[in-house]
Amino acid sequence: MANGNFVDYVKIYLRSGNGGPGSAHFYRAKGITHGGPDGGDGGRGGHIILKGNRHQWTLLGFKYRKHTKAPHGGNGSENNRHGANGEDVILEVPLGTIVRDAETGEVEFEMTHHGEMKILVPGGRGGKGNTFFKSSTHQTPRYAQPGEEGIETWKILELKVLADVGLVGLPNVGKSTLLSVVSAAKPEIANYEFTTLVPQLGMVQYRDGKSFAMADIPGIIKDAHLGKGLGHRFLRHIERNASLLFCIPADADDMQGQYDVLLNELREYNPELLDKPRLLALTRADLVDEELKEMRKNEIPKGIPHIYISAVTGEGITELKDMLYNMIIANREDYDGKQISMEEE
Repeated sequence: MANGNFVDYVKIYLRSGNGGPGSAHFYRAKGITHGGPDGGDGGRGGHIILKGNRHQWTLLGFKYRKHTKAPHGGNGSENNRHGANGEDVILEVPLGTIVRDAETGEVEFEMTHHGEMKILVPGGRGGKGNTFFKSSTHQTPRYAQPGEEGIETWKILELKVLADVGLVGLPNVGKSTLLSVVSAAKPEIANYEFTTLVPQLGMVQYRDGKSFAMADIPGIIKDAHLGKGLGHRFLRHIERNASLLFCIPADADDMQGQYDVLLNELREYNPELLDKPRLLALTRADLVDEELKEMRKNEIPKGIPHIYISAVTGEGITELKDMLYNMIIANREDYDGKQISMEEE
């Protein structure tokens, strides 16, 4: 996915359709000059609806469509004919999209299931025709309701990456290289910090045709929770990963220190992130021999399963997939808390 095509934050203008006015018509026919009221109701204005789509990964389409208006409802007419409802406008968004009110910043809802639809801006109600107002004491109402106006508003759409495994680490620790080895994703890879500026997604093929999604999150730096280095923009993507794979180089001078920085940034941003299952990958294992591994075993962070891996030699890659799969299958739940299988889409 090209960096320029990954859009994760948009502010859009929306206007739902006006409701159609009711009709104040009276029945007329040959020989009937003073018939009763037969004005129909106006049609509802068009809704603007969001629909979740698991095949989309970006809000790119809204970059070129920042204004959306729904059609108005039709007028009511004689013979109690109801005006046509305005056609609803359906906007498809990736799973993990959050809707915020542009003025208050308040989260309104989140799209988490494929095919689910939620009304983003409701259309105006149609006005009642004069038939509606007929009663035993008022048999010839000469008025009808106008349609209700649609709603004009600005909304913020914010995307959080949705994946089974999120790669977490400081910049330039081998996350992108790992993703390129275990999946078909082709992230930009170079030996300098912040090569990855947007999340990269890849599908990891596992045994017996099974697979799981992995996301390479841009590198976290100290004080990212304060917004340093686009920290908030990066950290929020971690929230939408079911489990976390921490990546620390096997030849790092202070493995525990790096791990502590990562944990602290997650804790300060959202303490609930520490409840996610996690695993530690010690990358670049080809740069340390068995003797050095033995010498440094007490420097490996405690309280988290770990494995040495090398994207260059392939060391530990198969075992890593096994560990990740077992972690995912043991902890993977949908957003309603119901256990689901890896094959379920």
